[in-house]
Amino acid sequence: MMKYRLLLSFSRLLVLSVVLLSISSCGFQLRGSQQFPEHIQLVEVRSLSAHDPQARALAERLPVYQLGYTRAAAPADIANTVIIELRPENLDRRLLSVFRTGQVAEYELIYRVDYRLTFPGQEPVNAVVEVLREYQDDPDQVLAKSRELDLILDEMRAEAADRIIRLMASQASVPAVAVN
Repeated sequence: MMKYRLLLSFSRLLVLSVVLLSISSCGFQLRGSQQFPEHIQLVEVRSLSAHDPQARALAERLPVYQLGYTRAAAPADIANTVIIELRPENLDRRLLSVFRTGQVAEYELIYRVDYRLTFPGQEPVNAVVEVLREYQDDPDQVLAKSRELDLILDEMRAEAADRIIRLMASQASVPAVAVN
């Protein structure tokens, strides 16, 4: 019985080691573990409004990726600053289902952010992020559903910010193309 337990624990350890080695050898990285080049340390976020909620979401998410945030980079920092220019956000709803009475029961929320990403010494890249969520509407609980919609929208902004930063990380690793 003792040999069986020892053999079982050894085989589990062996299987775990093989799985970990295969995952690490294929280049797998956890989300949020993107590495930025050494020269990129600061992100300037520009938006039309000083109190843009998407700009706030980016400001909250950038420290997770060990990046600094600024609303206007100093001239001395411009060589290591990535610029994100946010355009106005857009929230649309698409009807998914209705009650027998004809009232809307469920929506699909579509949150869209257009932005321009500019790396030092490179041409700007225009991009779009779209985040989708399902939202169930209940006409009997208007106040609670209004608060729920605000929370869902905040989550969608945070997810959009993460996607923007991940795209920025993937674009940062692409070498700059020399223009003659």
